[in-house]
Amino acid sequence: MAILSSALFSFFISLALIPILTRVAVARGIGLDKPDARKVHTAPIPRVGGVAIAVSVYAVVLPGPVHESRFVVAFAIAAAVVIAAGLLDDVRGAGFRVKFLAQIAAALLMVFYGNLRIHNLGGLLPDGWLLPDFVAIPLTVIAIVGVTNAVNLSDGLDGLAGGICLLSFCSLGYLAYLDGNLIVTLLSVALAGSLFGFLRYNTYPANLFLGDTGSQLLGFSAITLSLDLTQGATPLSPLLPLLVLGFPVLDTVTVMAQRISERRPLFAPDRNHFHHRLMGFGLPHAEAVLIIYVIQVLLVVGAYLLRFRSEWLILSTYALFSAAILLAFHGGDTGHLNFRRYDLIEKLFARPLRSMRERGLFIRVTFRTLQVALPLLLFTATLLPRNIPGEFSVVSIVWLALLLAAQIFKPAWMRGALMFVLYPFVPILMVLSVSSARDIQSDLFPTIGNLFFVAVVVLAVLTLRFTRRTKGFKATPTDFLILFLALVFPYLLANYIPFENPSMAAVRIIVLFFGYEVLIGELRTKVVSLSEATIPSLAMIVFRGLAGW
Repeated sequence: MAILSSALFSFFISLALIPILTRVAVARGIGLDKPDARKVHTAPIPRVGGVAIAVSVYAVVLPGPVHESRFVVAFAIAAAVVIAAGLLDDVRGAGFRVKFLAQIAAALLMVFYGNLRIHNLGGLLPDGWLLPDFVAIPLTVIAIVGVTNAVNLSDGLDGLAGGICLLSFCSLGYLAYLDGNLIVTLLSVALAGSLFGFLRYNTYPANLFLGDTGSQLLGFSAITLSLDLTQGATPLSPLLPLLVLGFPVLDTVTVMAQRISERRPLFAPDRNHFHHRLMGFGLPHAEAVLIIYVIQVLLVVGAYLLRFRSEWLILSTYALFSAAILLAFHGGDTGHLNFRRYDLIEKLFARPLRSMRERGLFIRVTFRTLQVALPLLLFTATLLPRNIPGEFSVVSIVWLALLLAAQIFKPAWMRGALMFVLYPFVPILMVLSVSSARDIQSDLFPTIGNLFFVAVVVLAVLTLRFTRRTKGFKATPTDFLILFLALVFPYLLANYIPFENPSMAAVRIIVLFFGYEVLIGELRTKVVSLSEATIPSLAMIVFRGLAGW
């Protein structure tokens, strides 16, 4: 319960703080990122996302019992040093020297006060050997400063650094949970929750940026948490950070090597990062980010699969991955790769589909049917589990109160409140409906249920196809992150809630998310009716959990 609460509260605090901080930054003209030749945005954008993330994490973690840990105290102080330097640079342009010195100071705090040191390299050293302090201390400082800068330098496209770090923190949080490391688990989920709130505003086209405050905090947090997780008494391989954080590290090393070879300053800005090169190949902004998300997913999945394997295997895997990435980019550069869009199918069917769309016949039928079918399907799912856990019922009371409060007092917030409720409610409900479904003496019932989910997909796709709105549902890289987490969520829970078909739960989660996204895109700000249709499902969970039915 503490883990879920940390994620939800940090998400909510981040989501609520960002509009306030944005208004202050714009009104006072401070912390604005102005466009230049190296950047892809064309208007000044506030760099306050990192401040919101920092406040969210401190507010959630420090009041808890984990602040008694020496590591957490060191982390809080060291992170504050990094945050202060980043904030100074965002507001006044402090320069890389100030940030670099702050990163070294933060790393030394973690080494000497937090006792964080890279002593163990596993099978890379002879059996039982540990690195002495005169090697471990500088190696740890280099690792912390290097990764902090790597994530900072990767923050070049909307949602890029935030999405990479979200995947990293989800991976670290789950590995820490499996390992019984409560401190790393809580810090990781708090950071992940705050990033979800941030990405709501940072997905392309972004309304705000992380700033150096946020990117440095994320990089510093990722490396220190991963080292604390893998350098203690744990069966996890000490080389896992290489996979979890390997992409931004490879990007930075590649760019630095190129600058050295061209005899340019190491910290001179340019457009040679992987994300810039992907856009140079003709990929749009969002698709370049999506490709990097896919690569990061492969790395964190690899970290999970190889968590107990030999260090030589992990090192070889990372070396092969790095070689493949570098060869792919080299081939693209030398071959003058240029992605082009081919719309043959759309051209063949454009005229008849345009006619149907203009007449509006199909959209009226598909949209109205979907508007009724989706909440009905969700309500039906609340009746399927044999029993409802008390914790789920209690949290549902909070979600129910949130929707009612938004509907009564602040209808303008209804869309955000509905998404805030649906993101956790749907996955938990779908896992329960599959893992502990009632025994129904009919072979047709599962088939009928599956057909209903198929019908929702068909209705949602047809609604998208025939809508006349130009600003309805649009897939974004953040949707890919949600899709990935929805896919893995049932499989992760299957380790603790035995059930035979986690893939079924994953598919149903994705279908419901897709359906709701389409409806919300069509309704835009008029989502009160959709919220009202969702309230009975929450009420049923509350009733069943409290009544023991």
